[in-house]
Amino acid sequence: MSGLYDQDFNAWTEQQADLLRAGRWADLDVQHLIDEIESMGRSERKELVNRLVILMLHLLKWRYQPALRGNSWRLSIKEQRIRLSSHLDDNPSLKAYLDEAIVRAYRLAVIEAEKQTGLPAATFPAQCPFTFADMADEQFWPDAAG
Repeated sequence: MSGLYDQDFNAWTEQQADLLRAGRWADLDVQHLIDEIESMGRSERKELVNRLVILMLHLLKWRYQPALRGNSWRLSIKEQRIRLSSHLDDNPSLKAYLDEAIVRAYRLAVIEAEKQTGLPAATFPAQCPFTFADMADEQFWPDAAG
């Protein structure tokens, strides 16, 4: 059974689904099923971090480059807020992971902000200057730094 997993993942997934439907528990590739289920959970956490990175990046640009604020940034912030909210609605257990996700995402957002703005990393605070409640709040638009 491991051979199919290694040779044709799609065929393996279809086979495993068929075995589950048929209740053929003894024929399941249990170890690979466990690995794949754990991988799915990691993917959901990565998606949370990715959504936060994009949102933080645009909030940082909004705050630190007020003269360049435009519709594109505004719409990106709105879109990420909706996507983030939907992702958390679909995966409420991820809320327990938010603090860690914010720390991870902020480090990446600062790197991306430095690349996109040309501003030095020292421009941005060492820790995320936004609370999750602020980031998720559609009424929150960070003022210019100063």
